[in-house]
Amino acid sequence: MSPPQPVTVALVDDYDIVLKGLAHMFDHYRDRVVVAEIDANAGLSDRTDIVMYDSFAQPESDLSELSALVRNPRAGRVVMYTWNFQPDLISAALDQGVSGYLSKTLPARDLVAALESVHAGEIVVSDPPKRAGSAPGLDWPGRREGITDRESEILALITQGKSNAEVAALTYLSPNTVKSYIRSVYGKIGAESRTQAVLWGVGHGFTPDHHRIDSWLGGP
Repeated sequence: MSPPQPVTVALVDDYDIVLKGLAHMFDHYRDRVVVAEIDANAGLSDRTDIVMYDSFAQPESDLSELSALVRNPRAGRVVMYTWNFQPDLISAALDQGVSGYLSKTLPARDLVAALESVHAGEIVVSDPPKRAGSAPGLDWPGRREGITDRESEILALITQGKSNAEVAALTYLSPNTVKSYIRSVYGKIGAESRTQAVLWGVGHGFTPDHHRIDSWLGGP
């Protein structure tokens, strides 16, 4: 009897460093999960068992991208990979046809098991995490400068031109919490104004490459 084939997984996000960190989480599980990297400027030609949509600096409240991924015939199933577990977000994603809503706090072994369950036809929703750091092995812009995962996401949104109110709405954080994160990240990068922070972000990998998701949505 031949061994079961590993699950093929494609990773979707606008930030190379985020995807590479996620891909490395599966290094010790290549007999069970094979990562099909998505080139920033080309789509995937082969059908993939599961597409993982990483929520980093993405508008989770805008479900159009999730819906398009679910409809894509090259995507067997779609899962959301996130740390935002508001009940309305979960319900809306499941209503769009998403097969998994998985926490960024899951260690690699649990993430692999969850993906295998999704591939087997189950709908998998992680338990809402108590706010903790991302799983070991994940990466994000600015991590080597001491910027936390949440600070990085907020700086990425600022670099995209989002206002504090927009950042709060997109991250489901309170305005005061957003301001606290901004003050913290400003101190770490030596910025004294929003303009300085944006310029620092542009020069340090916080600018998204929208070609990555566009390739899955039928764009160039």
